[in-house]
Amino acid sequence: MSWFFLLFGIIFEVIGTTCMKLSKGFMNIIPSILLFLFYGLSLTFVTLSLKKLNVGVAYAVWSGLGTVLITIIGITFFQESYSFVKMTGILLIIIGVIILHFYS
Repeated sequence: MSWFFLLFGIIFEVIGTTCMKLSKGFMNIIPSILLFLFYGLSLTFVTLSLKKLNVGVAYAVWSGLGTVLITIIGITFFQESYSFVKMTGILLIIIGVIILHFYS
């Protein structure tokens, strides 16, 4: 159950970060409000996941997978640049999260 809480925390964090981009520096009111809602939900679910998960592993998975997903969203929907170096960095994040998960 803790991994599901963490997964929901990641999903809500990615949605919140997407709303952050859409808010255009708090100029668009709806995405601005939603970013606080989704970050609140994200932190709630991550906190619930910590009942059973180690904080280091949970945070690494939350921030690592969140970074990977928001990078993909940025490239796909916001036409952000991508390069071999950026993709290599993303791959290293994924490898790091996997190592932490299996060796902690």
